[in-house]
Amino acid sequence: MTLTTAHTTGTDAGSAPRAVPVDPSSGVLRPLGLDDVTITGGLWARRQHVNGTATLDHVESWLEREGWIRNFDLATSGGLPSGRRGREFADSEVYKYLEALAWEIRRTGDSPWLEERFRSIVDRVAAAQEPDGYLNTRFGRPGQGDRWSDLEWGHELYCLGHLFQAAVARHRTQATADDGLVAVAVRAADLVCDVFGPDGLQRVCGHAEVEVGLAELGRALGNDRYVKQARLFVERHGHQSLADVEWSRGYFQDDVTVVETDALHGHAVRANYLASGAVDVATETGDADLLRSLSDQWRRTIDRRTYVTGGQGSHHQDEAFGQDWELPPDRAYSETCAGIGSVMFSWRLLLAQGGSEYADQIERTLFNVVETSPSDDGRSFYYANTLHQRTPGAEADPETISPRAHSSLRAPWFEVSCCPPNTARTFASLAAYVATSTDHGLQIHQYADASIRTVLGDGQRVAVDVATSWPDDGDVIVTVLEDSADDWTLSLRRPAWATDARVSVHRADGQAARAETVVSAGELRVSRTFRAGDRVVASFGTSPRLTKPDPRVDAVRGCVAVERGPVVHALESTDLRGTALEGATFADLRIDVAEPLVDLAGGVAATLQDRVTGDRAVVALVPYHRWASRGPSEMRVWIPVL
Repeated sequence: MTLTTAHTTGTDAGSAPRAVPVDPSSGVLRPLGLDDVTITGGLWARRQHVNGTATLDHVESWLEREGWIRNFDLATSGGLPSGRRGREFADSEVYKYLEALAWEIRRTGDSPWLEERFRSIVDRVAAAQEPDGYLNTRFGRPGQGDRWSDLEWGHELYCLGHLFQAAVARHRTQATADDGLVAVAVRAADLVCDVFGPDGLQRVCGHAEVEVGLAELGRALGNDRYVKQARLFVERHGHQSLADVEWSRGYFQDDVTVVETDALHGHAVRANYLASGAVDVATETGDADLLRSLSDQWRRTIDRRTYVTGGQGSHHQDEAFGQDWELPPDRAYSETCAGIGSVMFSWRLLLAQGGSEYADQIERTLFNVVETSPSDDGRSFYYANTLHQRTPGAEADPETISPRAHSSLRAPWFEVSCCPPNTARTFASLAAYVATSTDHGLQIHQYADASIRTVLGDGQRVAVDVATSWPDDGDVIVTVLEDSADDWTLSLRRPAWATDARVSVHRADGQAARAETVVSAGELRVSRTFRAGDRVVASFGTSPRLTKPDPRVDAVRGCVAVERGPVVHALESTDLRGTALEGATFADLRIDVAEPLVDLAGGVAATLQDRVTGDRAVVALVPYHRWASRGPSEMRVWIPVL
């Protein structure tokens, strides 16, 4: 949605912080947070419930079991280094968990038991902080490496970036007195500015993240020093301050400056986190050239280096983007954390510039990457998200740590377990990605049953309820609950995939209401002096469709994917049971595109044929985010054409 509002304002001095992960001081759109938006039903409400009641417990139990929280106790007692557990970035998983807890405490309201858990872990973290603010369980003590001695792989600044994001979440959500986490973050941030400031070490971290954390901490606390330090880190990328590695400095995004980059490259999570931090810097400093470059990078990356699911990263060896059009489905890495990083990047560009394409990409990635990772019970996960499983694989042992690239079935924990706490913090804060506002309007970007209560920039109170069965159907009903004094505009994203779009306005008595309506390529817009009981009814066509790949993607030439609404579907061997194709060789199956797809009221079926035997059957396809939920299977998203 490209709107005319030119500026939004972050938290005003003296006002309560808004419960949002991202709160820029300028931009086209103003984010609405957990105090403004509540997801009340549907798929995302179920996922949030599972996240709050199962996933958070699961993550904490593994953090304790693996000793990653205990590392802070050992650092306090002098028991390190031999007793330390986990990889060099283990501290960051604790911080992501704290961030998830902070959002969940605010989301659920009165959660004394969550509050107790949060404060207990903060006490353990705070006790390990050095007097000058340094905080890391791997470096700086006898028998350990020196501070800042391994910026390529040490992840010290990366871990602190996640600490800062956790502190921001706590600062913006706490209803009681400060527990100390914000003070811990401030001491650490001050040290980073002292060490890496204009006259300090002219280097960057091998894993971008501190840029995002510092920029948002600066916004939250009104401390421009942190924003300026974030800018220094962004500007230092590309000046080869990090050692070269076998995958080149491009792995760290240290081969070319951010503003000169033409597409995201290198390690996919690092690239998205850096781009997100760079948007933060651009919006806070008014750097139009940097913002323009990042927008161009986003567009080329989505057009040429992103899978149909929204997944990013086609290399396993370095978890990295490939070249343009290098998107092999069976070798897709598509790390869950890269998907979350992509959402972070897209959301920041949406706030800065408007544009339904950003919200479209967020939707695609949420439904087909982020939601794909956790199991239905929220206790096992995908790290990588392949688009083609050639062998069924084996059940994951719930007590065993899996290799990080395990992709045949979801696993409870990984050697590198960044994804479980990352999904936890994303789902806990998901309501903050639903809607935005401007001086005279409310914009809804993601569709779910929701309650929205906010005040527009002009002081107009807005209260609406959203009802929908999205993504099973494309009907969205927005009911206005309060009379308005003046006109305001309700904008609804029109997805690029929608086969058609219609909007109508009805009064409480069911009669058509007079309103100014606009149906454009990216949005439906309704302007009116609304009255309580008014209903805006939007309908978006969700007919199943065949998607052809760009012919330059060699790996899937001659194939099609099947989509319905925002959901990518997949052919799974489980669904061949009881059909004429049961027992067929999976690789021999072809889709007959001359036969229409069958709409199964939320699902899709397609006509398939065995190219060897000629046997045919109409077979249901599974939403990609549910694949392997019924046990080991073969699966493919791109299906060869008959």
